[in-house]
Amino acid sequence: MPDFLAAALQLTSTSQPEINFAAAEEQIELAARRGAELVGLPENFAFIGDDKTRLELSSDLAEQCSKFLVTMARRYQIVLLGGGFPVPSGDGNLTLNRSELVGKDGQLLGRYDKIHLFDVDLPDGNTYRESATIRAGSAKPPVIDLPGLCRVGLSICYDVRFPELYRHLVGSGAQLLMIPAAFTAFTGKDHWQVLLQARAIENTAYVLAPAQTGLHYGRRQSHGHAMVIDPWGTVLADAGVLQGAAIAPIDTSHVGRIREQMPSLKHRQPSLF
Repeated sequence: MPDFLAAALQLTSTSQPEINFAAAEEQIELAARRGAELVGLPENFAFIGDDKTRLELSSDLAEQCSKFLVTMARRYQIVLLGGGFPVPSGDGNLTLNRSELVGKDGQLLGRYDKIHLFDVDLPDGNTYRESATIRAGSAKPPVIDLPGLCRVGLSICYDVRFPELYRHLVGSGAQLLMIPAAFTAFTGKDHWQVLLQARAIENTAYVLAPAQTGLHYGRRQSHGHAMVIDPWGTVLADAGVLQGAAIAPIDTSHVGRIREQMPSLKHRQPSLF
């Protein structure tokens, strides 16, 4: 397959969905103009605000997000990942955190509901309890064949700390791992790039990691640094801390070369563990 350009978008989402959709389209258009064929939006691209409001808006947001992704994919003729948005879970108290991958013709190619929930008390004083308002997904993350491009595996943010998830994706044929995130500034400064490079190196796969950046509301601050990383662990593009995009070429033949040079996937001994 020939090279193609992939874009990991970076946003500073707010509690106002219309503003967020406009900001997202601006970055999608810029990435498409630069030739990107696969574009990823970060986790929480349509809304970052308090839990009560997110739950109240979840039904409308779920519909708006799905329609937005279809419209953008068709308008700019790209494959587009909506990296995570709230979807009612059916009980009125919790939502799912869902990502959807949409093709150039607007067809839904796959979806994934976040499995690992971020329940952490950070030393900077911020507390996160995703399980209080989000229901964990119960299905394995999918691997999706994008004809003419590559095979991609889906995940979301906190999943990056669980390497067995990515072993499943690569075992199912993934050549590129999508890791959209809203990584906290406190953990991101020490762990974000290291974790992304580790997932790329140990799985000899590309990583496309869209990200939130900057201050959202209250004390919530995201790390930024959306990235594209190659199967050797080399950072091909880094969006820094401003809204924008990390854009880089994806070469599936490079995946094959790296896996021949470093055949660690073939050397695994899963029966011993």
